[in-house]
Amino acid sequence: MKPGNTQISEMVNMEESEEVMQEVHLLVSLMFSDFSFARLDNTFGDIVRLFEGKYPGYRACNTQFHDLRHSTDALLAMARLIHGAWVCGKRFRRKNVELGLVSALMHDTGYIQTVHELTGTGARYTLVHIRRSIEFMEKYFDEHGNSKEDFYLCSNHLRCTGLDTRITEIHFHSPEHELLGKMLGTADLLGQMADQTYLEKLRFLFDEFQEGKVPGFTDRLDMLEKTPAFHAFTLSRMETELGGVHRYMRHHFRSRWRLDRNLYADAIEGHVHYLQHAFAIYNARSCNMGSERSVILEKLIKERRNTGPAIRDIPFSCLGASSPRG
Repeated sequence: MKPGNTQISEMVNMEESEEVMQEVHLLVSLMFSDFSFARLDNTFGDIVRLFEGKYPGYRACNTQFHDLRHSTDALLAMARLIHGAWVCGKRFRRKNVELGLVSALMHDTGYIQTVHELTGTGARYTLVHIRRSIEFMEKYFDEHGNSKEDFYLCSNHLRCTGLDTRITEIHFHSPEHELLGKMLGTADLLGQMADQTYLEKLRFLFDEFQEGKVPGFTDRLDMLEKTPAFHAFTLSRMETELGGVHRYMRHHFRSRWRLDRNLYADAIEGHVHYLQHAFAIYNARSCNMGSERSVILEKLIKERRNTGPAIRDIPFSCLGASSPRG
């Protein structure tokens, strides 16, 4: 892999869940040559069926931001973080790696509606989706003969994805499980924000927030304007509450792809710089931009009745302390 303008999307086709899983297999095999993938593969197949509406008792996923692609983005980011930590000398029990990856697959199952939940979409559960995900996990583990201890460990991993969760208040079984929980909280953020089409997908996230009655955004353009502030918040959270585990990503890329860079950080910074540039042009009354993102941005700008202020630093508290943007 050549350095330069390498994109994450050039390494694995993130639109194909099977290709994502193949890369996860490879990374785990680099750590454990004789790893048994039976449980992980079975869970992966069930989660794919769940999102496709083929899992008994559940409707198909009907949220466009928190979809199967988002879950597999988080899965691969989780596997990459674990591999990066391994390269740095961290050692994990193979069962704990398995549980960490299973947690990534299940972390947003709370958006999926049961066959009896016929009102609206899964977005209406945005503010309680972590609790619902944990409830689905408990039911799934019980049905598949998994232990209560495994459920307890994985439920703590899922709690780490809450943006207002205080990690120090979670009672982890061991430092290893705490590390894996912080990795999942980080993978959830990195996976979505580094997506090549992240900015385009924010219109879907706004729609989900509207249905879920999440405060803090007046319209789609407002969400775009506040994205740089959200980026600053996530950087701070990853450095503090989540223990700086995002740094392992660079070690993964160096070992796996011979690239001495964190391509997730590069992609996210690129999104933020684009927004800052686009809004600067807009505020200068020169909106003659040709890219697809610019067309979308211009459309959102035209939809807004009153011209808002220039892009600015907005404290995350303005978004609501319990904002579940993750």
